[in-house]
Amino acid sequence: MGNCFSVSFSCDQCMNNIINSVNVNEGYIRNLPKNLVSLETTIEELKARRDDLLRRITREENRGLQRLAEIQVWLNRVEDIENRVEDVLSARNAELQSLCVCGFCSTSLIQTYRYGKNVFLILREVEFLKSSGHFDGVAEQTQVPTVEERPLQAMIIGQETAFQNAWNHLMKDEVGIMGLYGMGGVGKTTLLKQLNNKFSDERHGFEFIIWVVVSRELETEKILDEIAQKVRLGGEEWKQKEKNQKADVIYNFLRKRRFVLFLDDLWEKVDLSEIGIPVPTTQNRCKVAFTTRSQEVCARMGVENPMEIKCLKENEAFGFFQKKVGQTTLRSDPEIPELARIVAKKCRGLPLALDVVGETMSCKRTVQEWRHAIDVLTSYATEFSGMEDKILPLLKYSYDNLKGDHVKSCFLYCALFPEDYKMPKVKMIGYWISEGIIDGSKGIERAENKGYEIIGSLVRASLLMEDVDWHGMDIVYMHDVVHEMALWIASFKQKDAFVVHPLIYGMPKVENWNVVRRMSLMGNKAHSFTGSPECRELTTLLLQKGKLAKFSSGFFKSMPKLLVLDLSDNENLSETPEGVSKLGSLKYLNLAYTPIRDLPKDLQEFEKLIYLDISETRQLLSISGISGVHNLKVLNLYRSGFSWDVNTVEELEALKHLEVLTTSISVRPRVEQFLSSHKLTSCTRSLDIWNSKEEGPYDLTLPVTMEKLRVFCIESCTISEIKMGKICIKSKKVSPLHNPATPCFSSLSEVYILDCNCLRELTLLMFAPSLKRLVVRYSNQLEDVINKEKASEGQKAGIVPFPNLNRLVLDSLPKLKNIHSSPLPFPCLKRIDVFRCPSLRKLPLDSRSGMHGENAFILRYTEKEWIDGVEWEDEATKTHFSLSTLQIDYSQKFSLRYLVRS
Repeated sequence: MGNCFSVSFSCDQCMNNIINSVNVNEGYIRNLPKNLVSLETTIEELKARRDDLLRRITREENRGLQRLAEIQVWLNRVEDIENRVEDVLSARNAELQSLCVCGFCSTSLIQTYRYGKNVFLILREVEFLKSSGHFDGVAEQTQVPTVEERPLQAMIIGQETAFQNAWNHLMKDEVGIMGLYGMGGVGKTTLLKQLNNKFSDERHGFEFIIWVVVSRELETEKILDEIAQKVRLGGEEWKQKEKNQKADVIYNFLRKRRFVLFLDDLWEKVDLSEIGIPVPTTQNRCKVAFTTRSQEVCARMGVENPMEIKCLKENEAFGFFQKKVGQTTLRSDPEIPELARIVAKKCRGLPLALDVVGETMSCKRTVQEWRHAIDVLTSYATEFSGMEDKILPLLKYSYDNLKGDHVKSCFLYCALFPEDYKMPKVKMIGYWISEGIIDGSKGIERAENKGYEIIGSLVRASLLMEDVDWHGMDIVYMHDVVHEMALWIASFKQKDAFVVHPLIYGMPKVENWNVVRRMSLMGNKAHSFTGSPECRELTTLLLQKGKLAKFSSGFFKSMPKLLVLDLSDNENLSETPEGVSKLGSLKYLNLAYTPIRDLPKDLQEFEKLIYLDISETRQLLSISGISGVHNLKVLNLYRSGFSWDVNTVEELEALKHLEVLTTSISVRPRVEQFLSSHKLTSCTRSLDIWNSKEEGPYDLTLPVTMEKLRVFCIESCTISEIKMGKICIKSKKVSPLHNPATPCFSSLSEVYILDCNCLRELTLLMFAPSLKRLVVRYSNQLEDVINKEKASEGQKAGIVPFPNLNRLVLDSLPKLKNIHSSPLPFPCLKRIDVFRCPSLRKLPLDSRSGMHGENAFILRYTEKEWIDGVEWEDEATKTHFSLSTLQIDYSQKFSLRYLVRS
């Protein structure tokens, strides 16, 4: 027991020993409550400093600067520590509750020790980040991204002007979005690439030049990814974002930056907001430029005046073609250069065709090879090397993109006409209605409107081209290569479904007549067709503009489905071919411009005929029996040689389904008889009154029921005044309508007054709001176009004459003094011709008249003395029509051109 001893320790000493044993001299547990409070306070101060710094960074980045790398490192560390602090503070309550012995110990000693140590170390890190978060600068000027040049060949000869025009237009401050449109292969993408590459020389203040190929299938997310890559926003984080998030990121990145976005090959509208592109404005001075084959896309993209990229002119095309062929080949034989010019012409200025054909011919060094190429391109161009695999498939994209099978059918129908053939729109639509491609059962005019809409869609798709011929008729035509493409497509299902052989002698050689659906032999030089071809699927047969005189009796016997037959403009065809009336399915028959003397005797056999054109049949003696064509809807009698009589009116009135009538009348009593027929005047679209000079002066009263009247012509007549009137049903007479107050001839668009020496004024025309063309020639007594006194009622009603007039011709009118008593706006006027009108001293123009800017109208005249003597409305008008723009026009003897500008 003696060896035993005892040692006593105080409570404090025991606690110190415990703490020392676990090496807690830093006070991790003792100072835990205080450290937690400090941590919470300090992290809030750090976040506030972080937020202040982010606001500074945003301001700098909006100025186009880029944040410093050390700033981003610091922000990343703050984000990391913020997450760790959040985790630590979430366990605070549980750890504080475990403290005991006045906060010096814990019921879970090791766990609390570790927690306290973690709090202490994080606190030190937060304090360090807070103290190191002072930066003098947060961003610096970014290195401007280089322009990604697009690979392309040297500039196409002849497109230098187009490029310069496009560049100048794009760089205008007021231009935000520019559209370049044109047919496939015309060089739109090449031009856009050249615009893109020009920015590699000078940036013109733009930070980003972005190139994106869109193509037929619009993939918005793909476009977003391409844009992000070009502006360096890509990466793994980008790939995780949703489509709308990507658009927001791009938008917020670009909204304070200047950029040019090039979109190549648009087939439909691209919503800029969906791809994160801020709409270009004069304020942000950004640009979007795109290419498309469709004018409609340009309109939907908000481009009012898109730039059309056209085919090269002949000399420019040949220059480009020579470069592709090469001088070695061109010099290999003296005849080849001239043959090369012929081959180049076959390409009709289309750069794609010139490129492919030129490349193919670059190794052809014999005259025979070049002549063979000409033969192939002339007869069946699809057999030419490169046509089926390089040219036509590219053009076919435009066809594939057409909306609706009926539109595609209408396009393919256009391939029936020869290359460069100018086809009147209204005639083409008549074919379509008769073929059933367009439904005509609900009215011809409604069906025609549908046809014009289809033509418009084909023009806007750059598959058809439109124009106006010399006498003002709207026409369409095809580019030769597009024509080949249409025939190529038409032959996919059946080789001989479309037979097009213009300018040949006789019937073509066809392997299987039974598969022929449409056939065009326009311009055929044969005098007769014999035999009876088995064409049981044939629906259209075009034989116009030839030398045909007769057909064998059975020629049309085996054509049970024939719907359209055009025999017009055959100068030797003196009688309607035998058997035509037996074509029970026929809906369209055209005998215009032929010397036929009689109509078929069995007209009643034409049970389904709805179109009949016998215009300009000067030797036709009678139309007796025409009332038997019960379903006739459209009848053209313009300048037909038969004589009108009472029976004629009665026959025509018997056509219960007649909707459209075009006619000419030449004797005053017959004119009055015709005008007294409500049935006929209500469906008259064109009226020509002519050659009645043997009559004394008389007034002509047009009934207001002529709402369909579009073209009105009087020639070589003694009409002294044209009035408006209404038909008195009981007496069937037209009585004058007094004090008209509203427009009546709402459809009238063309008026021609020729050699009418008794006519003194044309006030009636102020009641024709749709009038587009007015031609008055050789009328010796005409004094006023719109008479001031007689126009008073219309003026009281607020009628302003000629709101849609675009062409006015006044020629050889010695007494004409007045067009209108006061200036008119003429918002659509493109051209005025004033020839030999010495008494006309004042024009109804002021400084606001006419189309302005690039569309300024032209004033043409023959005598310089006349323009010198014109009395302008005021000094502002004279200045507006500045004489400094006077130019000599050599196209007409003694004629000068006066170009009006704003």
